[in-house]
Amino acid sequence: MPSHLFADRSAQPPEPGPVDALITQARRLRGEVDAVRRGAVADDGDAEGRWQRALCDLAVHHLEDLGRHLGQLKEGLPPAPELTELPAGTSGTDRPDEPGPEDRRTRVGSAEWNLLTDEVHWSDELFQIFGRSPEKGALPLDELGSTLFSDDQPLLTAWVTDCLVDGRPIDGEFRVVRADGRVRTLHMRGEPVLDSDGCTASMWAVIRDVSELRRSQRAVRETHDSLQRRREVAQTERRLAVELQEAVLPPWRGSLRFPHRDTAALDVAAHYLPSATGAPVGGDWYDALDLPAGRSMLTVGDLTGHGVTATSGMAMMLGALRGMAMAGIEPGPLMGWLNQLLETSVQPALGSAVCCHYDPAHRLLSWAQAGHSAPLLFRGGSGRALVPPEGVLLGATSGASYGQAEERLEVGDVLVLHTDGLAPHGESGRTDVTGRLLALAPRITAARSAQECVRMVIEPFDAGEREDDSCVLVARVRG
Repeated sequence: MPSHLFADRSAQPPEPGPVDALITQARRLRGEVDAVRRGAVADDGDAEGRWQRALCDLAVHHLEDLGRHLGQLKEGLPPAPELTELPAGTSGTDRPDEPGPEDRRTRVGSAEWNLLTDEVHWSDELFQIFGRSPEKGALPLDELGSTLFSDDQPLLTAWVTDCLVDGRPIDGEFRVVRADGRVRTLHMRGEPVLDSDGCTASMWAVIRDVSELRRSQRAVRETHDSLQRRREVAQTERRLAVELQEAVLPPWRGSLRFPHRDTAALDVAAHYLPSATGAPVGGDWYDALDLPAGRSMLTVGDLTGHGVTATSGMAMMLGALRGMAMAGIEPGPLMGWLNQLLETSVQPALGSAVCCHYDPAHRLLSWAQAGHSAPLLFRGGSGRALVPPEGVLLGATSGASYGQAEERLEVGDVLVLHTDGLAPHGESGRTDVTGRLLALAPRITAARSAQECVRMVIEPFDAGEREDDSCVLVARVRG
């Protein structure tokens, strides 16, 4: 801000060359930022998008002000306005609801209050900022506070007193109510002007309308706070979902052998693969149970959705599945009951699942599926997908019936069950996953444990970025 050290000192404009270059740079940068702002999506439901747009608005306001200040720097300090030369028809009686183009262009004005002659000089811009008609004249210093909010009046009084008595510069903000009823936030920088004897002769000030700037800053703060709250909520929900998942999924790790009393026992191992892209926890599950009469149950499945809703739904489905399996319900009818349970659930969702019962006495596998990938059977160095019985997605059709298939196993056979989401981003789903798993047949059939098979299965998919979580369960028939 050009400041007076003495009353008779005048400001001179700087050399135009460097300032012209700065003005050109500011205009070019303003255009680039404005292009980014226009490209930002204004979606009321997208907190991050609103925050980005608010930041762009704030940057544009700063650059507009920078361009105006550089223009004033180039021209030098304007002379005191001649009130009699103002254009006719200028008045403060217009009451537009929003600031017009002239309001947006004139955000900086200047004033000088002469304490010796009681003269007051306001620039044209300052009359427009205050919404005051030049015909009414500039406000004396002791009447300036009448336009302020009552809460801000003591601040201005203290600043002016300190400036005139102690020579302290003024640098602060206050709110004014214009004659048209609009409220504006103004930033004032002022200094005492001394005469040749070092006494205060007048006070000179530059007043800037920062209403749009403060609104932009508030929008940035509010959208940032909203985004931060959403992130905190998302983190809390993710933590709850993980804790619920850990509480529901089987606690065993490594290989699990059952039925313990039978020579044709199953060696079982499983693994949960979280999303590699940081997506929320989904509704994937796996489980293996030792059932009455020496039989075993194997299952994997997945519910649509992510977060606490999906994991709570998964907990409900897995609990029901365990209970019905322990009650002796076969896989086909069991899928029908799960479908009915999902239909009556408070949270509507779709699910896919496969459920297998294994009878070690006859080495017989009975299984059913609901819109899920069929188990893969590996034997003698080769592998194939089992032919799936009839079964639609859980929750898709009311009263759906589910078929049941049987497969006789041999010692050394390996079953691989998995949920969708195993393939990394960019691969085309079940067909690619099945092909890559079947290609591992020589290694899988030569493995000595189910846990070793699990490591072989997940190795090809562990390097890519999976968009979803997944589960793998391997069962190997022991001799």
